[in-house]
Amino acid sequence: MILLVAVVAAVYAAVLLPFKVFTILPGLTEIRPANVFPVIFSLMFGPAAAWGSAIGNLIGDIFGGTFGPGSLGGFVGNFFFGLVGYKIWGNLRGISSGSVPDFRSDTVRQLAEYVVIVVAAAAVCAAIIAWWVDFLGLVPFAVIGPIIITNNAIAAIILGPPLLYLTYPRIARMGLLYTDIMADEDLDTATGGVASVGALLLIVVPVVWLVVGIYAGFAPESMTQAAIGAVLFAITLAGAYLARERMSRFTTRSL
Repeated sequence: MILLVAVVAAVYAAVLLPFKVFTILPGLTEIRPANVFPVIFSLMFGPAAAWGSAIGNLIGDIFGGTFGPGSLGGFVGNFFFGLVGYKIWGNLRGISSGSVPDFRSDTVRQLAEYVVIVVAAAAVCAAIIAWWVDFLGLVPFAVIGPIIITNNAIAAIILGPPLLYLTYPRIARMGLLYTDIMADEDLDTATGGVASVGALLLIVVPVVWLVVGIYAGFAPESMTQAAIGAVLFAITLAGAYLARERMSRFTTRSL
């Protein structure tokens, strides 16, 4: 898994860096087609994608000239960006396709499940970063939140399905999926309905967090917004704990 963390971080940083010149908010964010990688890597590499995305984004900040106090929010936000995919996939009950995300069977349901995951992952990343930089007084939540979620979601929705179609079966044949690499006792497998509750929290809470932060009209550096954000972040953590992986139930059956 350590090698996969390094690979994810290297790929993410390598694609982030060339686009640092296409700035949206100087010193904070830019056009990022690389944002597809945390989501698709999460579905293939599981926990390694979370750590690799966080580290890769930090490397991009350091070598791209955007490293600063806001980078801590970027580290945590991108960790969750790469975490929620494998935590949610298969835990959406009626929406879930019940198969691996290779987009080669039951494509409509896989696409619906994938879009829900992208929105959740993009929202939690955006909410965490916007909350942090607003708290630091760098940029208001209502300004940077919409930019980040849009930037994250567009790249992942457009580029993700074709990349998964091309790469997922090959990664599976190479035995590099996290379900192949991790020991059975290390797989935090979903049981009962608790995992679905956790997945629901990972979807709903970040979206609510963004809506409140953008439309509630809080002043920049508002302590009320900071306190609400802290509570919603704690609930998001609880959701991440409760939402257990379910991909290992599909891999041998679907590939």
